[in-house]
Amino acid sequence: MDKKINIKKEEVNPEEEVLITSLRAGSWGEFYGQSTIKTSLQIAIEAAKKRKEAMEHVLLYGPPGLGKTSLAHIIAKEMKANIRITSGPALERSGDLASILTNLEKGDILFIDEIHRLNKVVEETLYPAMEDYALDIVLGKGPSARTLRLDLPQFTIVGTTTRAGMLSAPLRDRFGVVHRLNFYSPEELGRIITGAAQKLHIAVDEESINEIASRARGTPRIALKLLKRVRDYAQVKGKGHIDPQATKEALQMLEVDEKGLDSLDIKFLKAIIEKHAGGPVGIETIAATLSEDSGTLEDLVEPFLLQLGFLKRTSRGRVATEAAYSHIGILFPKQDPAKQQKLL
Repeated sequence: MDKKINIKKEEVNPEEEVLITSLRAGSWGEFYGQSTIKTSLQIAIEAAKKRKEAMEHVLLYGPPGLGKTSLAHIIAKEMKANIRITSGPALERSGDLASILTNLEKGDILFIDEIHRLNKVVEETLYPAMEDYALDIVLGKGPSARTLRLDLPQFTIVGTTTRAGMLSAPLRDRFGVVHRLNFYSPEELGRIITGAAQKLHIAVDEESINEIASRARGTPRIALKLLKRVRDYAQVKGKGHIDPQATKEALQMLEVDEKGLDSLDIKFLKAIIEKHAGGPVGIETIAATLSEDSGTLEDLVEPFLLQLGFLKRTSRGRVATEAAYSHIGILFPKQDPAKQQKLL
């Protein structure tokens, strides 16, 4: 029996992580899409270099796989600065942050991934470091305790998060450059796939590129995963190069349909339509029906279904739209207009 693969899983095996890292854009010329954000960052970088100052602190947020980490590395490269990499969960104590900050040099980039998961104490230690380039250390305990302020060199924090709403207002306000990354168009994904195929030294035709791009959910990371799996299929089952037949057969094996929906998406919609009469139904009920975590459904499944117009979030729960019924081949029941308005 073929092993079913969920393309959206964020857990990546070591081999795949090396692949994705090697295909990551290393310069503005290789970074396709997000043109407004690129222009804004290029101006901010050029202005900082002309003033011979550290760049303002940067916050990048949006769904996973859109290029936030790649942009952080490009910023460091363009600023000709060293980059120190850490994550919110890794900074458990203020001492962890202090040891990193005191080892920074002027102009260095501190990249903090998933910054919304910073410990509250660590976050408060970060405030003076971001605003005044100073670190306040408390010496001693009780009445005899005193505060020592250490001056820090000018540095730039690049914070990334998939949950910008979980950032506290004081932390968010200390970032001078804030950008939300958007999903990519099929054309932009096509350029990414073309560049990745060249790096992988695999031949791929235009039709196959468009097919992969249209099913990649507007996300470069997913496009690269699909490209890798199609390449594997073409080399084992096909003719050694990626052609339309190998592409369609590989994507069918992976259970990724023409809209980019995988097996979990289809199960999610069918649970609402077949077991809960199309909704409204609460997310916890859907999660229990599918034996899935509700957070997984909210983060990985719902955003894309909402984007496609297959799902509505109402005050009473989730509702499958007529487009969702049509996509999975189930006749949409005609409802009384007054009842339909009441559900919404």
